[in-house]
Amino acid sequence: MKDELILILDFGSQFAQLIARRVREQNVFCQLVRHDLPLERVLELRPRGIILSGGPASVNEPGAPRCDPRLWESGIPILGICYGMQLAVAAFGGQVVAGKSREYGRATLTVLDRNTLFQGYPLESTVWMSHGDSVSDSAGEFEILASTEQCPLAAVKHRRWPIFGLQFHPEVSHTPHGGQILANFLRDVCGCSGRWKMQAFVEQTVARLREQIGDSRVICGLSGGVDSSVCAALLLKAVGPQVACIYVDTGLMREGETELVRHTFRDWFRADLHVVEAGQRFLAALKGVEDPQEKRRIIGNLFIEVFRQEARQIPNARFLAQGTLYPDVIESGGSADGPAATIKLHHNVGGLPQELGFELIEPLRDLFKDEVRKLGLELGLPEEVVWRHPFPGPGLAVRCLGEVTEEKLAILRKADAIFLEELHKSGWYRRTSQAFAVLLPVRSVGVMGDGRTYENVICLRCVQTDDFMTADWSRLPEDLLARVATNIINKVKGINRVVYDISSKPPATIEWE
Repeated sequence: MKDELILILDFGSQFAQLIARRVREQNVFCQLVRHDLPLERVLELRPRGIILSGGPASVNEPGAPRCDPRLWESGIPILGICYGMQLAVAAFGGQVVAGKSREYGRATLTVLDRNTLFQGYPLESTVWMSHGDSVSDSAGEFEILASTEQCPLAAVKHRRWPIFGLQFHPEVSHTPHGGQILANFLRDVCGCSGRWKMQAFVEQTVARLREQIGDSRVICGLSGGVDSSVCAALLLKAVGPQVACIYVDTGLMREGETELVRHTFRDWFRADLHVVEAGQRFLAALKGVEDPQEKRRIIGNLFIEVFRQEARQIPNARFLAQGTLYPDVIESGGSADGPAATIKLHHNVGGLPQELGFELIEPLRDLFKDEVRKLGLELGLPEEVVWRHPFPGPGLAVRCLGEVTEEKLAILRKADAIFLEELHKSGWYRRTSQAFAVLLPVRSVGVMGDGRTYENVICLRCVQTDDFMTADWSRLPEDLLARVATNIINKVKGINRVVYDISSKPPATIEWE
C-alpha cells in the first residue's frame, strides 16, 4: 500500500494540503513533510517521487526556505509547483525575478510539448496563477513545456534530471485539467500504479493494531461523530472484545445522539459500550457562564474528569484511541518549525492521553475526511453515521449563545432536529457540508393567532466547503427555507422568528462561538 509513497515538501503554501488530497485521489499514498527533510531521511522513506509545494517567500530573500540541495541530483523525480519550481530553477543557476505586478487568477496555458506531464492534455487550457516572482531565465538547464502570455516559462523540465516545474497550480479546481498533469507525473514519471485502496488500508492497519495492542485493552472515546465512530469500528475489527468504548453524554448533544450511539455500537457491533450520563454535572458547571471561551474551558476540563473516572473502571487498559485525522495533524502545526503558520490547536491532538496516563493510538491520522467516510462504509457503519455533519466538541453549548440552560437547550435541540430532517427529506443534507441551528440571545416581537408574542430567535447556518478552512453559505431553495422556518415556529414553543446566516468564512467562522 505505502510502497508507492510520494513526499510533499511543505514550503508554507495555503494549497499544500490540497496537493495531498489530489495525489490521494489518484490512489497514491502521500505524506506532507517539512521542507528541509535531510536526504538521508528521504532515502529511508524510499519515495517514488517528491512534490515541492508553493509558498509565500521569495527564493531571493535571505533565509528563504530551501530543501536539502542533494535532492536535485538524487535521481528521485521532483515536481516543483510555483515556489517549488522557482527553487528548482534557481538551484541550477537560473534567474527568478520579481514581477511588475503579482499575477493572481486565471491564465491561458499553451502547451509546447505534449510528452510526459502534458500527455493527453489540451493544447490550450485555463490554469490558475498565484505568484509574485517568476522564472526569467533557466540558464539553459530546463526545456520549456508550456507558456502563458505573461509567463513564458510556465512549465519546464530539466534536460538531464527528472525534475519538472509548474508556475501555476494544478491542484486547485480553477485549473480544470490539473488532475491530468498530476496523474501523468505520478504514473509516467514516478511509475506509480495507484494501488492505494481502502481495503488494503484496512488489512494493513488491522494487522498493525493487533501487533501494537497485544493482549492489553484499548479505550476509545466516542462522540457520536464520524471520526470517532470509524476509529471505534476499525479497532473493533482489529481486537474486538479488547476495546472499551466510552461515550460521555454531556447533555449538550443533538437530538437522538445518545440513542444512535447505543444502537450502532451496542446493538450493531456488540461492543463494550460505557454510556456516562453526565448532563446535570455539565449544566451545573455552566450555570451563569456566558463567555464562549470560558464555556469551552469548563466543558473540556469537566469532560476529562468524567472520562478519567470511567476509564479507571476498565481493567488492563493501556491504550487510548483517538479519531485524529491528517488535516488535524497538519493544522495543529505538524511542521511547527517550518514556514507554514500553525492554524489552530485541534482538540484531538495532545492533552487527553497525557492527562489519563495512556499510550496514544491514532489509526486514522493518515486519512482525510472523505477517506474516513469511505473507510466507515468499508467497515459496515450505517450511512446515517458515516455521512453525519461535523459537531463541535462543546456541543450545543456553543450554539446556545449566552448562558446555557436546560430550557434553551430543549428549544435549540428541537429546532435543529427540524432543520436537519427537512434537509434529509429534500436531498440537501448530502449536498451541504455542515448545517445547524443557533439560538440567539435576543427576543423579538411577533404575532401568533390574535396575540402579541415576545420570544426567541433561531438562526439557521448551512455551509459548503472542501476543507472547513474556508466556507461559503449554502444557497438553499427559498421554498425549503420557508418550510423549515414555518415548521420551527409552529412546532417549537418559544420561537417566533427564524433567520438565515449568509456569511462566508472568512470573515465569519462557521460556528457562532
